[in-house]
Amino acid sequence: MTSRNPQERILIVDDEAEVRSILLRYLENEGADCVSSPDAMDALNKIRNQYFSLVISDVMMPGMSGMELLRLVKKQKPEMAFIMITGLMDIHTAVESLRIGAYDFITKPFELLAVRRAVDRALERRRLIIQNRYHQEKLERKVQERTFELNEALYDVEESYKITLEALVMALDAREHETSAHSQRVREYTLTLARNFGLTHEDLIQLGRGALLHDVGKIGVKDSILLKPDKLTETEWVEMRKHPQIGYEILQNIEFLSPAAEIVLCHQERWDGNGYPNGLTGRDIPLGARIFAVVDTLDAMTSDRPYRKALSFDVAMKEIRSGAGKQFDPRVAEAFLAIPKNAWLSIHASVNKNYQNQDCINFLCPTSNISR
Repeated sequence: MTSRNPQERILIVDDEAEVRSILLRYLENEGADCVSSPDAMDALNKIRNQYFSLVISDVMMPGMSGMELLRLVKKQKPEMAFIMITGLMDIHTAVESLRIGAYDFITKPFELLAVRRAVDRALERRRLIIQNRYHQEKLERKVQERTFELNEALYDVEESYKITLEALVMALDAREHETSAHSQRVREYTLTLARNFGLTHEDLIQLGRGALLHDVGKIGVKDSILLKPDKLTETEWVEMRKHPQIGYEILQNIEFLSPAAEIVLCHQERWDGNGYPNGLTGRDIPLGARIFAVVDTLDAMTSDRPYRKALSFDVAMKEIRSGAGKQFDPRVAEAFLAIPKNAWLSIHASVNKNYQNQDCINFLCPTSNISR
């Protein structure tokens, strides 16, 4: 018999005293720690109060049968190994016991060598099952630990994203005081309109970042031009039109913002090719930039400027309608006009309120405001 773990104990259950005695002496001589019971009820009492690795039980016993004992043992102690003793003419019962959860069966009259082999197989199988369960639980714990660590790391990354976005927007706001509120509004406008075009969650994230940071290149524009209260001269416009390229160069070197850099580069392009900096036309302009162009015009027209007061939303929407096919992608303009005016007014009011309350951190978060 294979070497025994001193913690392994065997319970022998049979109503025939001679069978119990033979098995008990034989298995103890082979190095096993054994206990015997004359019936199933006594066996259940012992199982409740003592630890056993294996039960060897006869099928036919007065009162509770070995099959009933097997069912109860598997329900109460599923890790316990079980071997059924059955007659030669009752193979159906033996097969049924295996289906219920017995590890093996021994037929009467049995050979002691066959008993030994069955016990060895049952205990070894039990050890393997317990060992596999231990390794599985250990692996699950490691997965949980790693998942927790990954979530913590992702949280830290997201926080760093917030800080980076906040720093960029606030740097621009320090120079052009209206820009941050404008950036928050066009971000929300852009995402509202973009959801009509079947973009992926990741695309929406990048589009939101591009909209938020579309004017970041103005950091590189002279104050005398950026803050001029009057209309710009042609020479000054040449300098101002450099800001998409400047913004693109700033963002493309920041890994998590590099996909958004394309929106920043193309946000002043026009459907008819008369935009800047590259004079792109039609569908050569990225879809995100075409979406942004519409809502940027909405916000520019409905916001106060040094040289004029804000226009009404009705006037702005009329302008966008007339610009479809020229300044704007007609399909994007149509989708914009299909959204009720009150929806745009609600976004405008909500963003302004949050910004005035200094509650803009949620807008700066790269993911939390975008529904999947």
